[in-house]
Amino acid sequence: MIPAKPQRNQQAVRRQLRVAAYCRVSTEEEEQQSSYEAQCTYYTDKIMTNPEWTMAGIFADEGITGTSTKKRDDFNRMIRKCRQKKIDLILTKSMSRFARNTLDSLKYIRALKELGIGIIFEKENINTLEMDTELIITFMSAFAQSESESISANVRWGKRQAMKEGKTSVNFKKLYGYFLDSEGNPRVDSDQAEVIRGIYNRYLQGASLRMIRQELEAEGIPNPAGREKWGIDQIRNILSNEKYCGDVLMQKTFIQDCISKKVVKNTGQLPMYLIQNNHPAIVSREVYQAVQAEKARRSATASPSTKTSSTGRTCYASKFALSERLVCGECGTLYRRCTWKRNGKTRIVWRCVSRLDYGTKYCHQSPTMDEEPLQRAIMAAISSVMAPKEKINGLITDAALEETGKLPNSAMTLGDTNRRLEKLEAEFDTLFNQSGSIDKNTIRFSQIANEMASLKEQREKISAQLRNSEAAQAHVHTIAAVLDQEDHHLTQWDEEMIRQLVHTVKVISADHIRVYLNDGTEIDQTVDP
Repeated sequence: MIPAKPQRNQQAVRRQLRVAAYCRVSTEEEEQQSSYEAQCTYYTDKIMTNPEWTMAGIFADEGITGTSTKKRDDFNRMIRKCRQKKIDLILTKSMSRFARNTLDSLKYIRALKELGIGIIFEKENINTLEMDTELIITFMSAFAQSESESISANVRWGKRQAMKEGKTSVNFKKLYGYFLDSEGNPRVDSDQAEVIRGIYNRYLQGASLRMIRQELEAEGIPNPAGREKWGIDQIRNILSNEKYCGDVLMQKTFIQDCISKKVVKNTGQLPMYLIQNNHPAIVSREVYQAVQAEKARRSATASPSTKTSSTGRTCYASKFALSERLVCGECGTLYRRCTWKRNGKTRIVWRCVSRLDYGTKYCHQSPTMDEEPLQRAIMAAISSVMAPKEKINGLITDAALEETGKLPNSAMTLGDTNRRLEKLEAEFDTLFNQSGSIDKNTIRFSQIANEMASLKEQREKISAQLRNSEAAQAHVHTIAAVLDQEDHHLTQWDEEMIRQLVHTVKVISADHIRVYLNDGTEIDQTVDP
């Protein structure tokens, strides 16, 4: 038996509860600021005037959303102090001030309850330590989240109604090339506008993004952030931004939901709204459309290589025109420029990518072509069919228009369609002229006829589309402008000129190539060593 001891005065030895308060406002507007300050003052007075409580801190987040805890620095600091056993009780105005995400709310309430720390929600009159069930807390948290979702839906509706009415919201203060005047109207920054025009022009002349970056840094031009180094993404964004031609395309992205706040690219899930001539343009709409067409063309003609790229397609090579035009006559794979060094001597050659990657497994007879003889042969082929300047300019621009136009859901251009029709007609004539083959090839004749009818219908649609396409016409005008400045009598290899004149060069053998010009002309040419 252990004898009882005299009871001490429990009130005298009981320590004060360490009480913290959490405050939050979701915006930084003046009205919310006063609410934020009022909350801090209220909880300071409430804790300090209670003799059973002692201040453990006021934790407050300004202008922060309640649907996620990631960016709520003071909230996370409060939770860390709770885990360090430095807080016994938390006061907060309501469930929605604590969290508007049901999952987060229940997660932290349970974690704090396991530590013996209660949360008092004053508006709902709930103390989490005194509750026998989580059902009411779950309902309250769900209501807080639902309220946030409702507010988010109302805001989205308001913004989309403004878009439908043509009301734009562009941050010209941070848009490179523009500034706001004293009246708040957008104006063009002449120095930065020259840089933007130079980027557009160099891209249309065949320069890659990497080459443009090197040129900008070499000239000492600061980037949009005012730093010396340019990023590839900065140049790509300038080339893709429709605001530089005076237009504003709204709802290019959207937030998937108000909880995760994940930004999703709008690829047709929601309508977009284009406002033309919204502000002063830096480049013409024709030049902008020509750049978009050139971007699509480069993406479609990327060089294949399974060894250097996991996707099997490498990036656009702008330094050498033949990187996307020289193809193997045996396997149809593009050629790649290589530098050989032996015995102190350097030799520049072009080799089939399939031969480089797989040896002779798939391509057996592909020859290695020395660069200088190959270039001389191509220039000789072009010079052999040179017509008067006006005529060849027209042929090339017409061919460029053919290679630009295609239907949205089809990979075939107008030129592809015409070439396929020619092949089908030749096949039809060959089968028809074979003795005794009419009955035998009835099914094939029917297939050819159906395909030709479909291709002719497609050709008419593409032709109609090209007549109304600003991008296609802009692309052709750009080519014509370049051609007008050039002399068609080639005496020296010119990468930019080759890009405008030559469509494809097929390597037939080590001493024989076939050059296809953009006007559809085919030239067989001998390659002299």
